[in-house]
Amino acid sequence: MRFVNDEASAKEYTEFLEGHERCNFQQSIEWGRVKTAWKKEIVLAEDENGKIIGSICVWIRKMPVFGNLMYSSRGPVCDIHNEDVLKQLTDGIIELSKRYKAFVYRMEPDIKKDDLEFRRIMEILDYKIKDDAKDFRDEIQPRFVFRLDLKGKTEEEVMAGFHQKTRYNIRLATKKGVVVREAGKEEMKAFHDIMVETGKRDDFIIRSLEYFEKMYDEMAPKHMKLLMAYYEDKPISGIIPIMYGNKTWYLYGASSNSHRNLMPNYLLQWTMIKEAIKRG
Repeated sequence: MRFVNDEASAKEYTEFLEGHERCNFQQSIEWGRVKTAWKKEIVLAEDENGKIIGSICVWIRKMPVFGNLMYSSRGPVCDIHNEDVLKQLTDGIIELSKRYKAFVYRMEPDIKKDDLEFRRIMEILDYKIKDDAKDFRDEIQPRFVFRLDLKGKTEEEVMAGFHQKTRYNIRLATKKGVVVREAGKEEMKAFHDIMVETGKRDDFIIRSLEYFEKMYDEMAPKHMKLLMAYYEDKPISGIIPIMYGNKTWYLYGASSNSHRNLMPNYLLQWTMIKEAIKRG
């Protein structure tokens, strides 16, 4: 076990993360730079030759009264049924907890709910598994996410798998004159304005414009796009996909209260899916 502590190990870690089937952008160094309120440490598990075989990015943040909270989002990245690898990563987490005098460590891994083998190993390593989370107040990340498997599929095959009404709405948006374009950072203000409109309509808190601009600075163009839908040259909807390793994430979406009948979100998401297919 070792830590990422210089440019060489950071480069080695990034190559490992991007090439691993369990890759997740929230474990990346780039995403860590977006989350400026947290200090980041990366624990590496290695084989007998020093090659990386597992990793977990740990975020540390000082909480009022209690002290330091340690947290990992969507890690670990490894063979999740290899107890030796998970033990190495846990040893590193424990070492960090002593260094930072943390009062708790929390992990929200990218694991299927019915993976009993992973659960068994984590319980052996003395983790407590929380099964009774009821809403977002009990979690930092969503407990469940949806995935669309694109492996080996063409655009036509993916489209054919959609509900008939979904295909209709995608074509309707095009027919009614909605145009989707990749936008630059200068369009982030327009996206954020629509995001604020969406938050008021659907009653959720919106991050600041500066947060989205920071995300663009750190992640674009390699790992992030801003896709905007226009009607009569006016922005009416937008999405932010994150591309990292073998996956694309639909991270943020916003839609104006006007022209919703033109179904711009369907065309935006279909554009994002086509981009993911092109990326393989």
